[in-house]
Order: sequence, then C-alpha cells, then structure tokens
Amino acid sequence: MSARKNARENPLWLINERKSGKQMQNNEVMVKLGSTGITVNKNGFGALPVQRVDKDEAARLLRKAYDGGIRFFDTARAYSDSEEKLGLAFEGMREKLYIATKSGAGTGEAMEKDLAKSLSMLRTDYIDIYQFHNPSFCPKPGDGSGLYEAALAAKKAGKIRHIGITNHRLGVAMEAIESGLYETLQFPFSYLSGSKEEELVEACKKADMGFIAMKALSGGLITNSAAAYAHAACFDNVLPIWGIQRQSELDEFLSYIKNPPAMTEEIREIIEKDRAELAGEFCRGCGYCMPCPAGITINNCARMSLLLRRSPSANWLGEEWQERMKKIENCLHCNQCKSKCPYGLDTPALLAKNLEDYNNVLAGKVSVS
Repeated sequence: MSARKNARENPLWLINERKSGKQMQNNEVMVKLGSTGITVNKNGFGALPVQRVDKDEAARLLRKAYDGGIRFFDTARAYSDSEEKLGLAFEGMREKLYIATKSGAGTGEAMEKDLAKSLSMLRTDYIDIYQFHNPSFCPKPGDGSGLYEAALAAKKAGKIRHIGITNHRLGVAMEAIESGLYETLQFPFSYLSGSKEEELVEACKKADMGFIAMKALSGGLITNSAAAYAHAACFDNVLPIWGIQRQSELDEFLSYIKNPPAMTEEIREIIEKDRAELAGEFCRGCGYCMPCPAGITINNCARMSLLLRRSPSANWLGEEWQERMKKIENCLHCNQCKSKCPYGLDTPALLAKNLEDYNNVLAGKVSVS
C-alpha cells in the first residue's frame, strides 16, 4: 500500500485534518490539557536542549519564548541544569506561565527528594504538572513503590497541582489512561507515528486527559517543522513541545503563533513522502539505551544513515563523528541497549548496519547530499 493511500484511508486524518484546535480571532490556536483546565497556545517549549547552552543564553531564549506567546514549559530533574535555567529566567513571574517537570525516581522517598530539588531549582513553591518520567510500569496506589502515594501527598500539600506521566511504551501509556489516575500523558507523537499512537490521542480525549506530544520532530528526522505543526493541528487535544536551543529554532516556532501552518496538499505530500522513506524500524534518538558500556553514542550512531541523508552530511563526516562511529567496532554485544529500547529495536544490529553504510559513504562508494 502506498504512503498516500495509507494516509487517505486513515480515518483520523479524514476526520481531523480540518480541525486545528480552539482558534482565536488573531489566528492563535489554543489547546486545553483535559481536566487540568490548563489552556495554552499550541506551541510548548521543550527545555531539554537548553542544558546545552550557557545560563545567560538559556534565560534569554526562555524569556523571548514567553514574550512571543509561549506559556507552557516542560523540563525534568534528569535534564542536568535545565530546571535551574527556567528558575533563573522566570523568577518573579511564576504565576504567568505553566511549568511541567518530571521525576525518574523509583520510590516515593526518592521522588520526594526530586521534587524538593526541582522546586528549589525552579525557584517556585509549586509545579503545575508533575510527571513520572518514563517508568517501566504504571505507578498506582498500593503497588509497593510508594510513588503515587508520594505524588498525592505533594498535591495535597500544594506542591504540585496535577499528576501526569510520560512514557515510550504503548502498554504503560494505555494503562495510565485507563487507570483514571492521571491528568496528562506525555508520549512521542509525530506524523511518523502509527495508528496505535493515534489511538492513545483519542483515548486521552475521551478520558478528558491532556496529551503532550514529545518528539514531534521525531528526534530531528523530521526537517519540516511546518508540516509537523500542521499534523499536530489535526488533533485538537494535542500540545506539541518543541525542543529548542537556538534563536533560529525559536523564531520559527514563534512565527506559528500568529500564522499557524494548516494542512495543505503540499504539506500532505511532504508527510506522505517522509512516511514512505522512514517506514520500518529506525532509531528515534530517545537516548533511553544510554549510557553504553563501550562508550558508543548509540542515540545518534544507530540512526546515522538517516542523519546523513536528512540533514547536512558534512555535520556528521568530520573527525569527531568518525571516531564516534568507529567505537561501534568495540560493541560488547551485551544487549543492554536492546533490552532498554522502548521501541523493541535490535540496537546492536542497527549499529552494525549504520557503521557499514557510514564507512561506504566515507569511502565514496555511496553518495549523500
């Protein structure tokens, strides 16, 4: 079946492609995150990448995002100094925006410590949405971990206002929706997603549960952000969060506030072309396989063939990346990465395949742009 035919026959596309959320008179598209009541512009700021820039630049970007109309900012305790940078940027204006953060703790006691640290770094006394960060199970009262009980206690104390969960596993995500315990779900969702992910979106809508879309650019494999936005706009309950660390990236997404891209025939063709090219198993670059005991940068090396062809190849062919790719030869075949992959990929085999292609590109046997 062709990509075009598949897209045309997808009932959610047929139903939703004309929808673009609640639209205001100035063209600004708003999204309500289910029962939380949080209503913001359909552009969220994913603050993982700001850990890669210095504090002054991070604060400047974050404030410009706010000034441009972005009101939802997502971070995590695991994102090194990201929370600290948000705290620096927004001190004294906390009530004017929404902050979501996460804890990857495995026990209630550890979560309480994470929360205390997050509140300190963010320079606030409350978190709007506090999320369990990609747990391997769905935390529930009485499961022995103490996680949900700790979150409820923090909510009762006013330290968090809403309890959410993030995940990369369809089963855990659906269990969270069906449990009725969570107010938001954060899950990878882009135009490369399949019908199962779309079912999650619809299930959240029926459960009055907010859906926050991470990896709307599929870890950098989607290079047309307007197409990514137009796809998200087909689902009126989806809030995409864009990972931003550069001025040019921020300007691009801020432009969509006043001029939101809509689904057109041209954009539909771009989406269908990408779906055809990226069909099958590929690394999304989520990084949950890391760290590697052999020092391999798995989350980029396992998708190098795609990066060479979907971004300027010169960025990946220099001495630094040649050295990183060569480390694949030292793979221990311990299968730790394979066991951790939320998408069930055979990561060692994928690494070997990408190394072979990379070496062929270096040798001039294969041409890339």
